[in-house]
Amino acid sequence: MQALLIVLGVILGIVALAALFVAGIYNGLVTLKNRYKNAFAQIDVQLKRRYDLIPNLVEAVKGYMQHEKGTLNEVIEARNRAMAAGQQAAANPGDPNAMNKLNQAEGQLGGALGRLFALSEAYPDLKANTNMLQLQEELTSTENKISFARQAFNDAVTAYNIKREVFPNVIFAGMFGFYPAELFEVESEAVREAPQVKF
Repeated sequence: MQALLIVLGVILGIVALAALFVAGIYNGLVTLKNRYKNAFAQIDVQLKRRYDLIPNLVEAVKGYMQHEKGTLNEVIEARNRAMAAGQQAAANPGDPNAMNKLNQAEGQLGGALGRLFALSEAYPDLKANTNMLQLQEELTSTENKISFARQAFNDAVTAYNIKREVFPNVIFAGMFGFYPAELFEVESEAVREAPQVKF
């Protein structure tokens, strides 16, 4: 009888240790998932700041660039698409589809801003406008903050993906609903650099 109790105690001890081990894996994945969600929230703050600056930028150049309405409209439309994609990605930063849409929308916005800044070079009065100079400085600062926030997000996503892919975590990750998260990467080489806003 005493041998049976010892065997039962050992079995219960092994089950308890296994449960603690699985709980540790689960808690580690939850922690890393929350870290990358928080990191995306930091990107979201900077993206919203940039989206708020763009209408001011368009208003500042509108009087000078009356013959470039198509470019101005393109910037506003790209901004609106990027905002919508950003909201979708903010709802679930781990969703690969949402992150891909955000990557594409940000690429289009960067291209439209680049074309706007290239056209603005032809307007010397615009280059001397103090409001434009201030917007240039704010936009450049925001672009830098977005880059740093993107790097922090990608680091957090990489740590999460590694944690969920290593053995034995990979066995439990899918069972608990921890799926791979998508990096926030810049699609084109032109967008990899902040738009040049020299005036």
